[in-house]
Amino acid sequence: MANDIAFSITTTRFDEDYAPAAHSRVTTNFANLARGAGRRQNLRNALSMIDRRFNELAVPDDPSAATYSVELDIVTVQLQFDDTAGGERFPIIEVLDVGILDRRTGERHRGIVGNNFSSYLRDYDFSVVLPAATAAAGTFTVPEDFGVLHGQLFQRFVSSDAYRQRFVGSPVICISVSTSRTYRRTGLVHPALGAEYQQDDFSLTDEYFARMGLEVRYFMPRGAVAPLAFYFRGDLLNDFSDLQLIGTIATMETFQKIYRPEVYNAVRAAGEVYRPTLDQVDFVRTDIDYDREERSQLAVSQGRYAEEYFVKPHRQTLQRWIADVAEPVA
Repeated sequence: MANDIAFSITTTRFDEDYAPAAHSRVTTNFANLARGAGRRQNLRNALSMIDRRFNELAVPDDPSAATYSVELDIVTVQLQFDDTAGGERFPIIEVLDVGILDRRTGERHRGIVGNNFSSYLRDYDFSVVLPAATAAAGTFTVPEDFGVLHGQLFQRFVSSDAYRQRFVGSPVICISVSTSRTYRRTGLVHPALGAEYQQDDFSLTDEYFARMGLEVRYFMPRGAVAPLAFYFRGDLLNDFSDLQLIGTIATMETFQKIYRPEVYNAVRAAGEVYRPTLDQVDFVRTDIDYDREERSQLAVSQGRYAEEYFVKPHRQTLQRWIADVAEPVA
């Protein structure tokens, strides 16, 4: 049964000429930036922020050596059902692949794949399944199988030939911290990742990513004002070079400054104990347009889209497939 499902990968360069593909989730950070009359300037400003932050972290003591540029490719993963006419495909995941260019030497360095994480099925889980379960129970309720299908699909993709032929190393997803948790410094300071924090309890997002075979650690890089959440397989501190980690930090910290300036562009940095909040009033907005309200509204419609065109028509195939690969992927 597992052979009835296959993965394919396409890539799109994320630069100032980027335009979202028809199948891209419009709530994706980079897709949201690439709309409207100011789209090109939006993209140019975001990319400039990424490059500045990368060089600030990579060559802090030598401004003349600040010659790095970050190159980003949007990786779209489609799932193909071989048991349907024509091998029907559905876009299930979009992530970013980071490349690092030294403009002075022309040398290119491989970064980390993952970073941003976009998924129609995650929209379905959080914007359709979770509200329905809560409404039925009359109180906040997380179904026992919440995120199982999504987690199995992600793990199977990372272990697939399609992934291994394209990427070296495991993915790392980097997103914002949860506003429902309190974070405390552990005393560990990593040369690239910065000061480590530990949450007081696992959040629903932590548990959801755990279904994907990913564990989490939190770090606040030098010069940042809030920790980032890093979801990974293997050994985050030793599996990647400092340059690779800096590529992920520069990219995702920039997106978070645009998307959640109350947290990541706050005037005051997180202390020994930190509780993030979107009610913060002492912060600086970027000059980049981002429609956060529309993003939240569209998550529901995109969850319904996944339900109608992915979950319902292929429910039996997916259920048989999950049963066939029930054992966790190592």
